[in-house]
Amino acid sequence: MKAFDLSGKVAIVTGGNGGIGLAMAQGLAGAGASIVVAGRNEQKNAAAVDALGKAGAKAVSVPFEATDESAGRKTADAALQEFGRIDILVNNAGTAIRKRPEDTSLAEWHQVMNTNLTSTFACAQACYPHMVKAGGGKVISIGSMLSMFGSQFHASYGASKGGIVQLTRSLAAAWAKDNIQCNALLPGWIDTELTRRGRVEMPGLNERVMARTPAGRWGLPGDFAGIAVFLASSASNFITGTAIPVDGGYSIQV
Repeated sequence: MKAFDLSGKVAIVTGGNGGIGLAMAQGLAGAGASIVVAGRNEQKNAAAVDALGKAGAKAVSVPFEATDESAGRKTADAALQEFGRIDILVNNAGTAIRKRPEDTSLAEWHQVMNTNLTSTFACAQACYPHMVKAGGGKVISIGSMLSMFGSQFHASYGASKGGIVQLTRSLAAAWAKDNIQCNALLPGWIDTELTRRGRVEMPGLNERVMARTPAGRWGLPGDFAGIAVFLASSASNFITGTAIPVDGGYSIQV
């Protein structure tokens, strides 16, 4: 369908060198977009760009340190230099520190907040004028099911992801006049390197997740490709300020 066609569009994907980020980059590329992979690990960046290129996409990588306040501007500048425009921003870079709140240092709190929330704001702000120049744009930010639920071991992470939902709403309200739609995705339990480690560290986690998830399985990074294309395309032009769970129904069942 033409409404889902991203030919001629340019997408920045932070944390786009693996997991959910790479799956979204692959989905956007498959719909015709050129991709800027922004990530801290330059070896993984190169591998991601190589995989995208072999699939027929135009892609480049940019070193991206989320806690660097200038990273958003540098990434936007690199996208403009390579492709001449910015249409789509996927804020996917993130981190978590698994500690109880009383054991979390302020340095750890700031690390999580700066990586997850502040970088999302900085990247969106850096891309905004270029989206205006392009006649509109799409901002897709990755929250979490901890935007809705609490966790005794993830106070900083949950706060940062809840902040992403509220930031998304604020950006959506502010930028609607510029034809920029801003939405968030809330991943549930997804089978990634991080959650595989979590299943080892937290006995019984797999059984609890399977028992509560109506879909009867863990999510896969590829489950985000379609929703990324939808929110990046003209098919979603009247959808903004939303936070969409991608969790197999985990959040609807007690």
